[in-house]
Order: sequence, then C-alpha cells, then structure tokens
Amino acid sequence: MAQRSTDLAQPCNFVARDDCWKKYIESELESARRWSHKWGFLKTPPAELIEDEKKENTKPKIELPEHLQVRPVTPVEKYIKVIPSPPVPKTTQGFIGWRSAVPGLELERGFQIQSCKGTFYKDLKWPCEPSD
Repeated sequence: MAQRSTDLAQPCNFVARDDCWKKYIESELESARRWSHKWGFLKTPPAELIEDEKKENTKPKIELPEHLQVRPVTPVEKYIKVIPSPPVPKTTQGFIGWRSAVPGLELERGFQIQSCKGTFYKDLKWPCEPSD
C-alpha cells in the first residue's frame, strides 16, 4: 500500500512513457529480424546435419603413389632394448646413483654436441671426453 501512495504522488508523463515503450518495441522487432541472420543455423534439425556429414564421407579415396604413402609403424622393441635392472639396494643411501653405477645403465655416455656453428668445447679447447 505504501508504494501505491508514492506512485500516485509522482507526476506521470504519459507521452514520455509511450515514447519509451515505442522504442522498446522497435528494438525488439529489430532484434527479431536480425536473429535469423545471426543465429538461424541453430534452427537446423540434427538429422540434416548428420546427413551432410554422411555425404562428405562418401568421397572416393585417392590412391597415393608409393613414395608418398605412410609406412607402417615399426614396433619400439626393435629399436629399444630393455635389460633387467640390478637388484634394489637395501638402504636409502644405496639408492643414490645405483642405476648409473652399472655399466649398461649409466646416464652419462660419451657423446659430442654438434651444431652448425661449432661446439662450445672446441672454442674453449676442452677435450671431447670428460676426465675424472
């Protein structure tokens, strides 16, 4: 009841309210007109979309020349040989470096770093292999 009394006390401009209502209706009609242009694809039934995908899959496959065909995958076991691990150490201190102490499982192997501009150790005239 308190709201009604305050609403009656405020002056009402019917022309301004009518103008606002007209603008609101115009914007709604304009939005409805533009909706189909922006979002009309959402009205497409899923069955039509699936039919389009099926039509695309019916393309004939082109036979590639032999030099462009992908070769079959070679099994990893052919290139990587896994040897059994040494026994697990009984103490936690033995875990430090226990695999690298075995000659076949060492982490650092003798290799040379190669780059197109030369290697850093050659610039410093260091030996190829580390010395202990």
